[in-house]
Amino acid sequence: MAAKRSKVPRFYFNFRSPYSWIAYRDLMDRYPDVAQAVEWHPWWEPDADGERRMAEHRRHFPYAAMSREKHLYILQDVRRLTAERGLAVSWPVDLDPVWEVPHLPYFLALDAGLGPAYIERVYRARWLEGRDICDRTTIAAIAEELGLPADRAAAAADDEELRAGRGLQALLTLSEAGAFGVPFFTHGYDKFWGVDRLPAFVDSIRSGSRPGAGSGARSRDTPPAEPSDTDFAAARSADPGHAGGCG
Repeated sequence: MAAKRSKVPRFYFNFRSPYSWIAYRDLMDRYPDVAQAVEWHPWWEPDADGERRMAEHRRHFPYAAMSREKHLYILQDVRRLTAERGLAVSWPVDLDPVWEVPHLPYFLALDAGLGPAYIERVYRARWLEGRDICDRTTIAAIAEELGLPADRAAAAADDEELRAGRGLQALLTLSEAGAFGVPFFTHGYDKFWGVDRLPAFVDSIRSGSRPGAGSGARSRDTPPAEPSDTDFAAARSADPGHAGGCG
């Protein structure tokens, strides 16, 4: 039996991905009502320790590294998308990233009622200021600006309670959702990947029904039918990615 999905719409956000940042900006600037309605779930590539913890729960991280060619395409595509939105992107350089460093402090900010402020500040630091958000001094400075304990935020990646608790739960949640890339959105059993799917996600939430649902459509509480062999063959032959989403 398929796992029961949350009825609450979710946005799986990530600080590394430029597409996730663009989706964040679109949510805040164009769809503020939806930004208020969704659950915000951090998505990040776990380090070896995180992968080990997931494996202990018989889960895996549903992501495959992109090719050099796709990476070069993304540089061009993001330039186009940011120009359309009047955003002046400043590309950061990731030397030896550990993505727990910027993502785990989100839970500390959330506890302090500063989750949205932390997300905004980290995105701004990375994509508008070109700063290394995997540098603990950067995270300490952001925490201090927000009135959070700087030392604790900078050391969040070493916090066993965070890693084994909400950090692990976040990784298990994205694995269960099948969030193979970002930005990723879910509404019941419906999934949307990429900036270009955001309007459909918004319509789904505002209408309260599955996109394209007619009088004979399934209820959102009813799991979708299992894909057939033909469906799997079609999926294997399709383009494995599109411009609006990346890992």
